[in-house]
Amino acid sequence: MEFEASDRLLAAADEWADKRMTDREDALETKVEQALLEVEHLVSGRQAVDFGVDGTTVTFEPSDDLAAFLDEQAADVDVDPATVLAMHADLFATVFLDNYDDERPPNAPPTE
Repeated sequence: MEFEASDRLLAAADEWADKRMTDREDALETKVEQALLEVEHLVSGRQAVDFGVDGTTVTFEPSDDLAAFLDEQAADVDVDPATVLAMHADLFATVFLDNYDDERPPNAPPTE
């Protein structure tokens, strides 16, 4: 299953990268993993996910339970399951952002 990272997910990755002094690629992978894991765990109870990120394209093979859930929701709104997965990932894009201290480390380079 493939979907494009939303503007919200990309913005969350940018914020994650800024707060943790990492690059956008690594931050996007982290935010995608967090979002997919939240969705997968809520539906199937799994505590790990396998996925790939190429640019802004996310590739993910959901568990059978999650696939059935996505199929059911997709049928209800007449869209494909990947679109539903993208909406769920978007919903969880900002998970864990508020749990990080708003203070930048004292040795952090300026952002402006």
